[in-house]
Amino acid sequence: MKKIIAPLSIILALAFLTSCGGAKMSTANEQLARGEYYDASRTYRKIYNKLTKKEDRKLRGEVAFKMAECYRKLNMSARAAAAYQNAIRYHYEDSTALLHLGEMLQADGKYVPAMKAYEEYLAKDPKSAIAKNGLVGSRIANESRKRKSRYEVKQAKLFNSRRADFAPMYLDKEYDQLYFTTTNEKVTGTKKSEITGMKKGDIWFSKKNERGEWQRPEPVEGELNSDRDEGIVSFTPDGQTMYLTKARREPNANTGVEIYTSQRSDAKWSAPVKLEITADTISSYGHPAVSPDGTYLYFTSDMPGGVGGRDIWRINLKERAGSLENLGEFINTPGDEMFPYVRTDSVLYFASNGHPGLGGLDIFRAELTSSGGWSVVNMGAPINSPGDDFGITFGPGESGFLSSNRGDGRGYDHIYSFVLPELNIWLSGWVLDHDEEPVPNAVIRIVGDDGSNQKEVARDDGSFKFKLQRGVRYVMLAGAKGYLNAKQEFTSDTAEEDAEYGVDFILASINKPVVIENIFYDFDKATLRPESKTALDEMAQVMRDNPNITIEMASHTDRWGDDKYNLDLSHRRAKSVIDYLISVGIAPDRLQYQGYGESRPKTITKKLAREHPQFKEGDILNEEYVGNLSPEDQEVADQINRRTEFQVLSIDYQMY
Repeated sequence: MKKIIAPLSIILALAFLTSCGGAKMSTANEQLARGEYYDASRTYRKIYNKLTKKEDRKLRGEVAFKMAECYRKLNMSARAAAAYQNAIRYHYEDSTALLHLGEMLQADGKYVPAMKAYEEYLAKDPKSAIAKNGLVGSRIANESRKRKSRYEVKQAKLFNSRRADFAPMYLDKEYDQLYFTTTNEKVTGTKKSEITGMKKGDIWFSKKNERGEWQRPEPVEGELNSDRDEGIVSFTPDGQTMYLTKARREPNANTGVEIYTSQRSDAKWSAPVKLEITADTISSYGHPAVSPDGTYLYFTSDMPGGVGGRDIWRINLKERAGSLENLGEFINTPGDEMFPYVRTDSVLYFASNGHPGLGGLDIFRAELTSSGGWSVVNMGAPINSPGDDFGITFGPGESGFLSSNRGDGRGYDHIYSFVLPELNIWLSGWVLDHDEEPVPNAVIRIVGDDGSNQKEVARDDGSFKFKLQRGVRYVMLAGAKGYLNAKQEFTSDTAEEDAEYGVDFILASINKPVVIENIFYDFDKATLRPESKTALDEMAQVMRDNPNITIEMASHTDRWGDDKYNLDLSHRRAKSVIDYLISVGIAPDRLQYQGYGESRPKTITKKLAREHPQFKEGDILNEEYVGNLSPEDQEVADQINRRTEFQVLSIDYQMY
């Protein structure tokens, strides 16, 4: 059995081939028509190997094509591609050989030759949507080999046997029981499937122990499994009713599938009962998926009235009469759409080979739009691969399981786990004073436009760290007793990658003067130079962030010039700063200015001592001290003394 794609999915559509001379050829054709792909492929192979004469070339092309069809149905992409190439080499007249060759090469990850095959087919059938999508998908896949999403995918070895295991599904929102379809050697029946060459599928499950560890899978209890194919399940929200796919198999008749229900009682499941969807007994119905609220049943069918191939349909379980509906052309294509999974009322996942993809079946996410349509997005690698990827189920958060035959030359499906790791986006930094010393007990608040609100006390060394979300605008405020508040704004990047951003807060003390760096005047004048604007605007923001303070703006000169001149120059320079602050909206009654000339020489701080090791902390740069320095150090000392600084006068200002 093949992931209920054979027989429980791909067998939903059967090849319409005629018999072609000879008993063995007619036998192979009948096997193919019934969907017995494994047996048919073996029969065709024997016929092909016997056709060695020159006059057999035409028949050899036909046999190669039909053998390729079998391999394609069995998802043996490499074998199918080789067989289609042989059919083309022997000039088989059915041009779909080119189309299917492109599909198989794409499914095998050979995107460049796949594009060539699609282009050759489009030259014959320019309107083919399947070929167009295949060509687009191959181009995208070829260009994005190195671009993958952040999902991490790995094989869930505990759930996988040496045969096919697929279509995982959680029982309920406890996420502690996982059901899936298996064709392992311990399933109920003894007869191997004519379709896949494997035993026919059963439903098995695994559950977690008290430590949250998955246990070895075992068959479900009760009357559910039989010697026929069962698989691909979904559950009602209470976990008490199972919807499943079951093979319809009658001698000498086409193989199809139908949806059944089973009831759970004391951990056992009842014998399946067929769910009547329509009066149509010829079409196939499979891959059931119950909506989260239990209202709708989504499923796959090849019934008339669809877009093409196998489509996804739904029916209201509470009011079945007249509620059957096709999901339409946003979801369905001329290709196959299968394995629906309804995550929320507006989010649907499904597998398709009709939408542009990486190859074979890809998993797509569809979100209902406000206009009533669907926005469909390919999940990309590594969720998808060149092979078949389908049957996804979600557990807590962005984690869960899916099915894939990636990397398996036999075409066997296996169960894979996936998880989208949480993005690690951090904002870190320090809260320091103007001497670059840690501010004790500093509090940092950060508010995002996503509604988040965080608060943290800086560590003893002044450091802090916040977890952020991507693409969010944050307003940050740092403060501490005895210091002015400082505010900053920051927007995190939208890129889906880990990141750490750095932001430091420098807090001004309310108990001592604070130098405003980068204030520049024209030589021997009080006129502010344009490059002073940045520092002045930052000072204005400090006033806005601390609306209850008043300050004195002080200007100081070096030792050159007489006292009266220096006092007057510093007075005018301080006033220039105040005038600028008033011009940008700071209330005049919050501001005072004073010029001190050379009367208040600077005392060396820890920061200045680190920056200028020739001075020691506590040194006072008065005229006598500076006069005894080398000429080079005198210039440095004079630069330090020439400064503009502010001092907080009060912290209880109220605007009336």
